[in-house]
Amino acid sequence: MDLVPDHIRHDTSFGFLDSSIAAEKLFNPMLVSNFESNTMYKTILEELRRSKSFTFSVAFVSPDAIASLKQPLLDFPGRGRIITSTYLGFNSPASFRELANLKDLGIEVLVYENGRQGFHPKGFIFEQEHGTTAIVGSSNLTSLALKRNHEWNLRFSALPDGDIVEQLSLAIATQLSSSTPLTDEWIRRYEEQYVPPQIAQPLSGVPMPGTSELSQIQPNAMQAEALEQIEKVRQSGESKALVVSATGTGKTILAALDVKAVNPKRVLFVVHREQILDRAIEEFSKVLNLTSADIGKFVGARKELDRRFVFATVQSLGTLDKLRQIPRDYFDYILVDEVHRSGATMHQNIIGYFEPDFMLGITATPERTDDFNVYSLFDYNVPYEIRLQKALEEDMLAPFHYYGVTDFEVDGEVISDASKLSTLVAPDRVNHLLKAIETYGHVGDNVRGLMFCSRKDEAIELSPLLNQRKVHGRRLRTRTLTGDDPVPVRETVVSQLEAGELDYIITVDVFNEGIDIRTVNQVVMLRQTQSSIIFTQQLGRGLRKAAGKNHLIVIDFIGNYANNFLVPIALFGDSSLNKDSIRKKMIEAQDVGAVSGLSSINFDAIAKERIFKSIATTRLDSLKNLKQSFRDLHTRLGRPPQLIDYARFDVVDPVVIAGAKGNYWNLLNSFKVVDEVPSTAQDQALTFISSEFLNGKRPHELLLLNHLLETRSSTSEVGLRRLLDSAGASSDEATIASLERVFSLEFFTEGDQKKYGLPILEWSQERVSFTSAFARSLDEKPMFGDHVKDVVDTGLFLSRHRYQWDKQLEVGKKYSRKDVCRLLNWKSDQKGTMYGYKVDVFSNSCPIFITYHKDDEVSASTSYEDSFLSENTLRWFTRSRKTLQSKEVQAIVGNQVPLYLFAKKDDAEGIDFYYLGRATSSKPEQTKMPDDDGKSLDVVTMDLSLESPIELALYDYLTTGPVLSGEAKESKPTFGDEGTNTQREQFMDEESATTLF
Repeated sequence: MDLVPDHIRHDTSFGFLDSSIAAEKLFNPMLVSNFESNTMYKTILEELRRSKSFTFSVAFVSPDAIASLKQPLLDFPGRGRIITSTYLGFNSPASFRELANLKDLGIEVLVYENGRQGFHPKGFIFEQEHGTTAIVGSSNLTSLALKRNHEWNLRFSALPDGDIVEQLSLAIATQLSSSTPLTDEWIRRYEEQYVPPQIAQPLSGVPMPGTSELSQIQPNAMQAEALEQIEKVRQSGESKALVVSATGTGKTILAALDVKAVNPKRVLFVVHREQILDRAIEEFSKVLNLTSADIGKFVGARKELDRRFVFATVQSLGTLDKLRQIPRDYFDYILVDEVHRSGATMHQNIIGYFEPDFMLGITATPERTDDFNVYSLFDYNVPYEIRLQKALEEDMLAPFHYYGVTDFEVDGEVISDASKLSTLVAPDRVNHLLKAIETYGHVGDNVRGLMFCSRKDEAIELSPLLNQRKVHGRRLRTRTLTGDDPVPVRETVVSQLEAGELDYIITVDVFNEGIDIRTVNQVVMLRQTQSSIIFTQQLGRGLRKAAGKNHLIVIDFIGNYANNFLVPIALFGDSSLNKDSIRKKMIEAQDVGAVSGLSSINFDAIAKERIFKSIATTRLDSLKNLKQSFRDLHTRLGRPPQLIDYARFDVVDPVVIAGAKGNYWNLLNSFKVVDEVPSTAQDQALTFISSEFLNGKRPHELLLLNHLLETRSSTSEVGLRRLLDSAGASSDEATIASLERVFSLEFFTEGDQKKYGLPILEWSQERVSFTSAFARSLDEKPMFGDHVKDVVDTGLFLSRHRYQWDKQLEVGKKYSRKDVCRLLNWKSDQKGTMYGYKVDVFSNSCPIFITYHKDDEVSASTSYEDSFLSENTLRWFTRSRKTLQSKEVQAIVGNQVPLYLFAKKDDAEGIDFYYLGRATSSKPEQTKMPDDDGKSLDVVTMDLSLESPIELALYDYLTTGPVLSGEAKESKPTFGDEGTNTQREQFMDEESATTLF
């Protein structure tokens, strides 16, 4: 046992003997149950990252599980092996074809064929540098088993000489002795005799083609809730409502179910295309059991107004001449589909002319770029919203597996919309496209795909080139559709795709919206993402559920474009304009391995770096973007939004929008929403509360302010402690003293004190209250009081939703040096003199900040070679000119003060660092480092060991990838708690800022 590495011995002791033992928690036994983020999928990704080979022995495999693991398996540098079987007929020929395609990744696949016994193991074995890790339990290789089902899987590790390793090796050897390599010939024979198992498919509010039309369609959970909310709107006396429902979630079914509940005498359904009309008739007929006698069309020469249900196109009905031939109250219930188009004249004519008892508008994308207010048409009644992320979580849509792959380059230049046509359709680019389709696309299932190009001439030229090529041995069948093609041609081509006579329809934007091809199972994006709305629309083309459709594959070619940041904004539905929020979701998606529902998001290494670079260099929080976001929410609410509205609707981060001009009142004035401006004292007070407390990183100040605002009386330190205790926040003496220093402004630098003016609180042991001047402003200026209350309410909302109130610092969250000084109860803000670390005797703490990838311009004497040895251990350097005899070094080496470790990837991230946790120092060594002149300087290096390992995706993000340079350097923040508000406003007003919409 003396040869056992310390970290493995400690992890084993922690897991089996004593949970109080300090351990790295990388090799300890762990139960994986798919509860919250503790999923099999995440655990498999973690083990792949630290392994040199693996063997999966699983009875059942599904194509969607292989799809979600495709990129991690591509990135895996070692050898892999999968053993599976034909047990119970669960594994379809499609599953085996997907498995066979893994051979190109260097993964061996074998089929267990011992006919005398069933094959039912669920084991995942990983060979690593120091031993073996195994996960054995109940999970097969299916998406549900890896991500959602309640499972019990035990992960454990052992050294090479351990008996359990020998047992596992013998078990694998036994399986291999009865297994056959998977080949195309084997799959062909299996397919000939395969009989799929019978699996019941319940009918829900999102109908599946192939189900009996006589089946009674029942609303799913979300539709039932939406119907209830629509009825509440009607009961309140309102005659209009707007429902926002993501593409593919059954908007038409929802509308039909509401009509069924109301049972009106006459119904009008208005759409903008005849193709949609026929689909609407089909779905209404299913829900309401309609006969042909019930259904009338108002389109072309057909004017069947005498039927109970009339389905009309806007073009046929929308002229005033035709409308005036129909009584205004002719219809009791009117449905307007794709109502985001209602800014057009004919839509306006129809909506303005009729006077029904109730009108329901339905759309997936109410946001408009032309400032037309869709919400106002429906009196701002929005009873329900089913957005894309929520619909995926509720299984209303087919899960998707997204692959961001590196786009084609010519002589080091990435092709773009402006490239020559000859480059866009060059043989090498076609080869690049086909290689990606073969790697990431479907193998077992027939492809029914949409391919979106950047230009019409590209789409036209690309189709015949692809039709000469093969994918997986089958000649491609594609057809181009453009806006020039008439409707009958489009319908014919769509029918060919649905019938399996075509593999891809190649287009530019014909299918962005208003088309329903349920069987689409692959979307290829061969163009730069110019709009998050269009990206979501094109993604949505493949998200409808359909019989036999397991999942959607999305292959997105990512070049070195400035607006690559739009990709994660669209994928995650993040409209916060907060770079840290978008980065966090990118990192979490790679860590957890899944996003909403069973979907997954993957990027190859270069594409991922391009996304992060784009996030770093863009200016999301430009005044132009903030103004557009303000208009969108104003349109939604029918009034100027408050900060709390941004938080409740989860749109722009309130911290971002309030900080644009120091405080939100100033921003509203700059938008010319309010003419009145705050007085100097009011401006300073609002800026103080907004800048320091709105982020919610510590709730204490907000809780106190909220109490004083609500009671409009004073409290005492004893009363304050009771208030904090009741809220679950710390109330120790050091924290109370810190609050006093913050509110007296004693904590802040001279520059901040000047910016914030006079204190807003008077503080003594017996009495804590607003100053008389601040209280007078609250009383005499209602607008000022409203803004103060809005900041406090929003700050508490953010604090509740983003942070835990019983912790000073949370692992994985981001903090600036100034934040850390305040949250660790330092006597003052010492960000300007802290640099990489500082031992603070007053608070008995030592925060350590590292920038992992140093800027090229950093001087040699400060370019420390800090490096992670593992997810648990950092080899760290003190400041130069320090020795083991230096007093501050002795405090760190001797662990005389708590060490708090923070890190960021590079300076392009701004002033905030990820908190990695408490650390313990060991193995100190005095050494030398050169200065700019090559002279040797004393320095001390040591290991810093974290209490818990860094999440692997964050670890990979921090440690891998090239340093962001060039453009990224230009985006270094010159504002926030390191600069002045004037600098920030100047930065925000630059016309080069990126537009999101």
